[in-house]
Amino acid sequence: QVQLVESGGGLVQAGGSLRLSCAASGRTFSNYVMAWFRQAPGKEREFVAVINRSGLWTSYADSVKGRFTISRDNAKNTVYLQMNSLKPEDAAVYSCAADSSVQTIVSGSGGYWGQGTQVTVSS
Repeated sequence: QVQLVESGGGLVQAGGSLRLSCAASGRTFSNYVMAWFRQAPGKEREFVAVINRSGLWTSYADSVKGRFTISRDNAKNTVYLQMNSLKPEDAAVYSCAADSSVQTIVSGSGGYWGQGTQVTVSS
């Protein structure tokens, strides 16, 4: 029903910035809570950030607070993740997810997932 496509990943030096995008198909984007997750090699997938349907409320993992910003443009069916002051430990595949519930999506069980985009941070 909903297709999510991430983009914007790449190689960046520690201390640098990247902006990830997640484009959603369909005409019901504004009905969904959106979130970003990441998974590093050998690690479990972890929650990064979430934004509600209107974009007026956001929440972040402690590890990225003050450095990452999630936002959305419902007119463009797109959610963004601005990543500043990147650290080597931020390197991972970043995926976006969509769900109707904040509680469900933060748990990692969101209904729809993108394919992910690779973020590599060099020392």
